[in-house]
Amino acid sequence: MFTGIVEELGTVAGIEQQGDAVRLRIEAARVLADAAPGDSIAVNGCCLTVAARDQDTWTADVMQETLDRTSLAGAGRGDRVNLERAVTPSTRLGGHIVQGHVDGVGTVLRREPSEHWELVTVALPAGLARYLVEKGSITVDGVSLTVVSVSEDSFTVSLIPETLARTTLGTRAVGDPVNLEVDVLAKHVEKLLAGGGREEER
Repeated sequence: MFTGIVEELGTVAGIEQQGDAVRLRIEAARVLADAAPGDSIAVNGCCLTVAARDQDTWTADVMQETLDRTSLAGAGRGDRVNLERAVTPSTRLGGHIVQGHVDGVGTVLRREPSEHWELVTVALPAGLARYLVEKGSITVDGVSLTVVSVSEDSFTVSLIPETLARTTLGTRAVGDPVNLEVDVLAKHVEKLLAGGGREEER
């Protein structure tokens, strides 16, 4: 589990194609301070497992399911990526509950800068709009954000200078893909209201 507060920008240092999988090697510093094989690190909001590490890089195996459902399929050597270690019992929950399980890939539609912040509109994949509400939470490329407005096929978020400077969202251009994870609590509520969580009577 994560909080959607990006710890650092890493760099894709290597990509090894393995047919139905990819082995990513990512250069980092802060997230490697206590990382060990088996630990979880979110990469652009996608939970990956540390397979190996050295002083400056760590490696993760990305299976076909992940490549099919996230923007990591288009990752290239030299790309910057948002990194966050999994939470611990003493972690401050500065964002919201994030699983690192990407629900779909959106596309940046518009960027509207102002003097102190920037309004960004992102296209929503079909079926995700029902989980978004104004002032609710969404994760974009691993960044916990507050929804400003939502329509049937898009939503907007307002990015402060700190987010623009410390995450990949500062450089995402119109047309770029972004990983989206909706609030898991909304999905659980939907299932319960539909009766999907009711035990059968005996």
